[in-house]
Amino acid sequence: MDYDREDAMHVHIAYRPGDGLESAASPLTLDSRRHDAGLVITVLGEVDMTSAAVLEEYVREQAAPGERVVLDLTMLTFMDSNGLRACESLHNALRDGGGSLRLTGVHGVLVRLLEITGLREVLDIHGGPGRRRARRPVRPMTLGSPAPRRSRTPAGRRGR
Repeated sequence: MDYDREDAMHVHIAYRPGDGLESAASPLTLDSRRHDAGLVITVLGEVDMTSAAVLEEYVREQAAPGERVVLDLTMLTFMDSNGLRACESLHNALRDGGGSLRLTGVHGVLVRLLEITGLREVLDIHGGPGRRRARRPVRPMTLGSPAPRRSRTPAGRRGR
């Protein structure tokens, strides 16, 4: 993507002396740029109970009515249920205002969280570079469970 650096805005949450430990525990950097795809917001760091509201407020302040917002999560290192809730809230607010929210660069555990919460089917989610949609994760096996059985008979024929 070709970003115009003049339009970039940065918000950085970092530990400052006198702040509580929560500001040191969840560093977050947000960078926004206008692009052909809409407003692209790069999320770097963690979105959790101490930073989810900041992300939500930042997106609401930056997005114009009816605008498409792309959250680039490639550099996201952690997201908890508060971050998921913020994404759902932003999705609903932007949609109600005639805009949209797209998550790109979705990777790692976040793919699984979106799937088990049902948000994968609600939100416009795209995986990393070169992937159109975030892949469904492989189902984990629990210890002691038998390996999945694969049929060796051709489809439509019963085994003996």
